[in-house]
Amino acid sequence: MALMETFYLSHGAPTLAIDETVPARKFFQSWQQSAYKEKPSSILVISAHWETAQPTVNVVDRNDTIYDFYGFPKPLYQIKYTPPGAPELAKRVKELLLASGIEHVDEDKKRGLDHGAWVPLMFMYPEADIPVCQLSVQSDRDGTHHYNMGKALAPLREEGVLILGSGSAVHNLGSRLPDGSPVPSWALEFDNWLKDALIEGRYEDVNHYESKAPHPKMAHPRPDHFYPLHVAMGAAGEDSKAKLVHSSWTDGTLSYASYQFTAPK
Repeated sequence: MALMETFYLSHGAPTLAIDETVPARKFFQSWQQSAYKEKPSSILVISAHWETAQPTVNVVDRNDTIYDFYGFPKPLYQIKYTPPGAPELAKRVKELLLASGIEHVDEDKKRGLDHGAWVPLMFMYPEADIPVCQLSVQSDRDGTHHYNMGKALAPLREEGVLILGSGSAVHNLGSRLPDGSPVPSWALEFDNWLKDALIEGRYEDVNHYESKAPHPKMAHPRPDHFYPLHVAMGAAGEDSKAKLVHSSWTDGTLSYASYQFTAPK
């Protein structure tokens, strides 16, 4: 079954997994009922929390739960989300990326799922029965590099693969505020610019957000949480239609804006 949609999900802080007051939690919990009713054959996650020099896929039979964070409440470290790996999908991702002109694609035969993958997935697909593969980001490259990776991966949609980019639409941990604080103007301006650019199909502006967006370095001091968006965007194609499927904030400056990209039929 071919899938027409890809998604960029803002996963926020790891505490989403245990904090029932986070507004985005209900969005992820209602995923299969409200956001996306199709059941994919497998899932490819491009997570902000896996950065490598070369594109890398995890090739495992069963995904372990990676606790890639420190100093959080103990219950967070007791959660286990261990869906099957997707080694055949990993090989296919590697094949498509190499065919697109990327010179090196590495395989990691031990890595499981980082919290950019398992925290949203534990709510979206709690049964943990769909095979999952992860693909890394390259934070020393640019948006166009990641957009082109997405374009190379577009054939996966025809094979029933759900492509999910996982990051945060605005992600400046150094500027967090007490919960309930008003969202600063710089964060709102970037978030609104992104929404308008995506809905209007100005994907090239998003690829070059450093020179096109307001306050790009405040919104993303590092690009790791933004580049998964470019992959999801590219995988749906330049003529795809973007839709905002969720919007909320925590800590004053963490945007949970999430987007669906639908390829033309």
